[in-house]
Amino acid sequence: MSKSSPSKVNRREFLKIGAAAGLGTALGKLALAGRNTESSLGAGLAGDTMIEFKVPPIDPVRIGFVGVGGMGSAHVRNFLKIEGVEIKAVCDTVEEKVARIQSWCEEAGLPRPEGYSRGDWDFKRLCERDDIDLVFTATPWEWHVPICLEAMKTGKHAATEVPASYTVDDCWALVETAEKARRHCIMMENCCYDRPEMLCLNLVKKGLLGEVFHAEAGYLHDLRGVKFSGAGESLWRPQHSVNRNGNLYPTHGLGPVSQCLDINRGDRFDYLVSMSSQSMGLNLYCAKKFGPESPQAKQKYALGDVNISLIHTVNGKVITLYHDTSSPRPYSRIHIIQGTQGIFEKYPDRVYIEGRSPLDEWEVLDSYYLEHDHPVWKRLEEQSKGAGHGGMDYIEDFRLIEALRGGRPLDMDVYDAAAWSVVTPLSEKSVAQRGQPMGFPDFTRGGWKAPRPLHVMEVT
Repeated sequence: MSKSSPSKVNRREFLKIGAAAGLGTALGKLALAGRNTESSLGAGLAGDTMIEFKVPPIDPVRIGFVGVGGMGSAHVRNFLKIEGVEIKAVCDTVEEKVARIQSWCEEAGLPRPEGYSRGDWDFKRLCERDDIDLVFTATPWEWHVPICLEAMKTGKHAATEVPASYTVDDCWALVETAEKARRHCIMMENCCYDRPEMLCLNLVKKGLLGEVFHAEAGYLHDLRGVKFSGAGESLWRPQHSVNRNGNLYPTHGLGPVSQCLDINRGDRFDYLVSMSSQSMGLNLYCAKKFGPESPQAKQKYALGDVNISLIHTVNGKVITLYHDTSSPRPYSRIHIIQGTQGIFEKYPDRVYIEGRSPLDEWEVLDSYYLEHDHPVWKRLEEQSKGAGHGGMDYIEDFRLIEALRGGRPLDMDVYDAAAWSVVTPLSEKSVAQRGQPMGFPDFTRGGWKAPRPLHVMEVT
């Protein structure tokens, strides 16, 4: 976002205010989260549910983009290759980025989309258009909720990069606005579409791992260079490390294992406990990069280097969830699914199934891909080649457009977005209270109890 807005608050000041105010509000209400199955902002009405929600087919799907930096541009490249998509408008506070996307569309032989770059809130003008079906945001985290709410309130479906929200109230706001407006609100969790995770999901759904009772997941990514590069995410992401301590980025690891555990589809998150190690990594890195007397090296960072959260579900499953973006380490999302008949692991990729695998020996995944590769990957592997993150970004975008064009429920819904994202404020509260258990709100208001399809398992 730009350094100016209608309220005359620059981006860094906005982030500081938003983080402090949002966390303060969340902390005040979280004590009731485990007992309260209604909204903290106003109870939903019977029949308002978005479970299995679908709309009449939309073809073509007309998109307005808000935020076309790294990830936003990657999504645009995907949509330019997907049939049945029209990019009508592009919004970014950096005018050059808007112009770049406009040029891409013209080079692809498509009409030039309208540009919006008058400041932080210019997305409101984009949302007022009557020729847009879907507003897609890939902005800094603090803007995800305002943009999604504006989109839904003006009659558009909303898609957002991760996380969807980082306060309890904002999670409820997304849910309640989607229910009231009768519009989709999807968090684009691309890691649910990575090939090993989808293979694992297919093994689970086929029963080859038995009953799943434990999972491990996480986001372990050395982002020290990204946070202090002087461009891109470094313009806003470090301030979260200054102000907040918990699992700030849970959904990459949590999304795929939640699908294996039927979260919101027969089970739900019940409570969590969380704790963080001391904060050292960012100070040490900045002392080497900028000098020990630099402001960056002397800055106090609230974020502990490693956060570990334990999540217990209503049905007695347990998830161990990790977060570490401050340590020197190779990338990993972990991803372990333990069942009564076997175990699947990623990082490294391997599987053990009792009665099939050699006794007490891991197997590589080659033969399992031949026999049990997820049908979505079988269908879209060729089309996804060359797309971001090994192709999973393309598959994620393709599945969204396909569902909207076909008038079918989406692979993930607003309840998934809220349940996976609310881990962040709950973990912050638990860390602040010496690991005290924090109850999850029931965003579905009891709708989770009925098993229902996981639509990513359906291929037409």
